[in-house]
Amino acid sequence: MDIAIEIIGTLVGLLYIYLEYKASIYLWIASIIMPAIYIYVYYQAGLYADFGINIYYLVAAIYGWTTWKWGTEKSKNKNPDIPSEEVLPITHFPWRALPAVGFVFLGLFFLIATILIIYTDSDVPWPNSFTTALSIIGMWMLAKKYVEQWLVWIVVDAVCIGLYLYKDLYFTSALYALYTVIAFAGYKNWLSIMNPHSKTSINENGN
Repeated sequence: MDIAIEIIGTLVGLLYIYLEYKASIYLWIASIIMPAIYIYVYYQAGLYADFGINIYYLVAAIYGWTTWKWGTEKSKNKNPDIPSEEVLPITHFPWRALPAVGFVFLGLFFLIATILIIYTDSDVPWPNSFTTALSIIGMWMLAKKYVEQWLVWIVVDAVCIGLYLYKDLYFTSALYALYTVIAFAGYKNWLSIMNPHSKTSINENGN
């Protein structure tokens, strides 16, 4: 039964990454279903930080949907591969915010590691904390539709491959190996579909 649930989670994950690659707002629907599955999978595997972050993912999916759908900075999408409607544009991460984001990441990293070490029997507190903290940042960047969110996921996915192999989650590890490859392609694809406003905003805002 556990393997069947993991396979289902893997299939939903494939749908999710495809929709993310296409910059489709419907990725948030898969983003609600997938955490519900992996809450169970990660708890059974003793990956408590991943278990906890999937609760965060459920909340973040709602935030992401509303931000993409009703975000304040909208533009007419002219890419033929994406439905012709007003959407939140893909933009670059404002690099002036990097120190603050880095501070939040370090705070989350050490906080999660401390909780895992003191309150759980996790045998992988540090790598689990690293991927969890960085995933929180990545999910926020995805909700904001920053193209650099793909770079964050490349790092997260690469670390998760080894982590899940260690925990005997072979289907999930294979999924994250595919995620890593798609993340490279996704980054290139998002750059190609960025609208003129999002490209020029870097020079205008000095980001």
